[in-house]
Amino acid sequence: MRQYIVVILSLLFTINSAYAQNKEQPKAILNHQALYVTDLKKSAEFYKNIIGLEEIEEPFKIGRHVWLKTGPHTSLHLIAGAENKKEYFKNHHVCFSVPSLENFIKLLKKHQITWEDAAGNKSGITKRPDGVQQIWIQDPDGYWLEINNDQQGFE
Repeated sequence: MRQYIVVILSLLFTINSAYAQNKEQPKAILNHQALYVTDLKKSAEFYKNIIGLEEIEEPFKIGRHVWLKTGPHTSLHLIAGAENKKEYFKNHHVCFSVPSLENFIKLLKKHQITWEDAAGNKSGITKRPDGVQQIWIQDPDGYWLEINNDQQGFE
């Protein structure tokens, strides 16, 4: 009986030590991303009406920011003040998943917004090795956005 008590106490000490170590070394989580834009109103309309993000309250209230909800605890901050558009690389992008890539492409066509595949083929669609389809568009400031039909977040 004594052996069992020693084993149980040892196990509890090990579990408690592991828990304490994890608590001391917390993992970071994404809070927000920020984009510096030339035309705040135009960018906000794009992210609300094309991407489908919901505007949320922002604390500064000075007319230079728009905050948009991107997930349960994440947001996109648009910040006014960029003097002009810049050239961005496709590998530096933000990715959004949509329930239907086909319907999203219809929306792009309606608003005369071009898209391309990962290789740069106009109106192309890339199929990843895992079967997820993706397209690439640019926002009003030229920031690259990947749009895909990954359903993981919708389940």
